[in-house]
Amino acid sequence: MNSEEEFYDAETGEYDMVILFTECFTVTLKGHTVLCMVLKSWQIFFHMYTRKTLPAEMISRNNFSVWSILKKCIGMELSKIAMPVVFNEPLSFLQRISEYMEHTHLIHRACSLSDSIDRMQVVAAFAVSAVASQWERTGKPFNPLLGETYELTREDEGYRLISEQVSHHPPISAFHAQSLKQEFEFHGSIYPKLKFWGKSVEAEPKGTMTLELLKHKEAYTWINPMCCVHNIILGKLWIEQYGTVEIVNHSTGDKCVLNFKPCGMFGKELHKVEGYIQDKSKKKLRVIYGKWTECMYSVDPKVYETHKKSDKKTGGDTKKVKQELSCEGEELDEMPEVQETVTVIPGSALLWRITPRPAHSAQMYNFTSFAMTLNELEPGMTRLLPPTDCRLRPDIRAMENGDIDTASTEKERLEEKQRAARRERSKDEEEWSTRWFQLGTNPHTGAEDWLYTGGYFDRNYTHCPNIY
Repeated sequence: MNSEEEFYDAETGEYDMVILFTECFTVTLKGHTVLCMVLKSWQIFFHMYTRKTLPAEMISRNNFSVWSILKKCIGMELSKIAMPVVFNEPLSFLQRISEYMEHTHLIHRACSLSDSIDRMQVVAAFAVSAVASQWERTGKPFNPLLGETYELTREDEGYRLISEQVSHHPPISAFHAQSLKQEFEFHGSIYPKLKFWGKSVEAEPKGTMTLELLKHKEAYTWINPMCCVHNIILGKLWIEQYGTVEIVNHSTGDKCVLNFKPCGMFGKELHKVEGYIQDKSKKKLRVIYGKWTECMYSVDPKVYETHKKSDKKTGGDTKKVKQELSCEGEELDEMPEVQETVTVIPGSALLWRITPRPAHSAQMYNFTSFAMTLNELEPGMTRLLPPTDCRLRPDIRAMENGDIDTASTEKERLEEKQRAARRERSKDEEEWSTRWFQLGTNPHTGAEDWLYTGGYFDRNYTHCPNIY
């Protein structure tokens, strides 16, 4: 009998949770008595049980006005502005960062490829996929408390991730993901700057992403595109990503330049991403195109240019697009009609396609299936996590359960507790000490960065602060 037969019920298609959190016992399965002990790798079983929905539907924001809060903040940086909890989504920003890992299969694919340009193509697709979950996610994640952490271990996907809020002013979140088979490391520190411009909120994602493919001794770095949420005051909220993203392979000198196109005057460019891969002599080798909300393709540059010329001849004229689709409306930034299929150029190779969202996503803060699982807390997990883990935050937990009053009360309590702790440190002239990351130099860019110091997965959490 193999191990799968011992622990898998072919009839129900489910793993037995009882073997997960009990110290030591025997159980009879299919006539065989099996001795079961506590499993160190509990996450592989947990992820067989990932939930498909949240405990409660999204809380309505119809009776709340954001204008009363933001009307004095035009042009200001918003990190210090306290927002009502109703405008949040029930995830911490640390959990939101972990959504970069939803399409980890792309990293695994890059690790398996022998050609550096082929690897760059897939890394580019991963960089685009890392922001794809932001589509229609108009809720604000909870600001992490100083010292807050989040762990995500996915043995089924072959990685584990740890993140920590390493600074409060300015707010900086550091993360480090590593392959369980020592194939890759993906890390960075993020300092998002938010500004309110009257009708929209703009998020500048300060911070460098670093992906290391250890087998190939390659390191790639990039900075994510700008993000803008339109119609903050009035109308339907919608999101666009824009700006140039440069992905550099520091080992070969190859570069991928991706242009996340802004909506534009007539909305034809909404969600589009186009770019190219060039070698260190600046010769263009591949063209990358698609939509960050849907899929990405790669094609030979000559084929792309031929198609582009042919397309112009057949009449892709922006003047023919109706003026009503303009993003420059006087009162509202109307969201243009979206054509959700990318025109595929013959000879193109598909690099990535987005995972469809569940049918009830709109009632669940527009979460992806992946995001739906991030705050799940099963019995027995608590004793395996540090007391600083996001899953243990009472305000996020209350909001997830649909209890807006408790969420608001707990959010205010935690913020005041954080302020009181800061006053005490100031009185004693004591500096905050990070637990799992330290400020250092990114060896690939030479820039200042927060680097993982190791030790988290030794499960010694005795010195973790009491922040909740």
